[in-house]
Amino acid sequence: MNTLEDICRVPVRFSEIDSMRRVWHGSFVTYFEDGRESFGRRYPGIGYADMQREGIYAPIYELRVKYLAPLLINEVAVVRTTYTYKPGARLDYAYQVFREGDGTLCAEGSTTQLFIDPEGQLMLDAPAYYRAWQARYLRIE
Repeated sequence: MNTLEDICRVPVRFSEIDSMRRVWHGSFVTYFEDGRESFGRRYPGIGYADMQREGIYAPIYELRVKYLAPLLINEVAVVRTTYTYKPGARLDYAYQVFREGDGTLCAEGSTTQLFIDPEGQLMLDAPAYYRAWQARYLRIE
């Protein structure tokens, strides 16, 4: 299995609403991050705390978002986060954000993260903690 999935629920907060009384487009990026955090708790070893412990981080290199339907205050966003293995020193996730009340797909997107070492230099080889995580959860051929 080279894909893993997690689902989390995020209540829409007042601070995420724009002047049109809908979730501001930038808040969906935060929902993606909520999804990655939840994913890291479900599949321990590549979460933010794990990265901090190792001193090797994975900042966002690429972000894509497609907006499909609005979310309103007091609704609940259901974030489906899917990790897909790609070779190299990178993390690739896809996201779907649904409105819990009726199951409407509100946004979808993806992120790619690249690893940097403690000096902030791009890593060409995957760090040891990521390789250990892959060995634990994936079947890489």
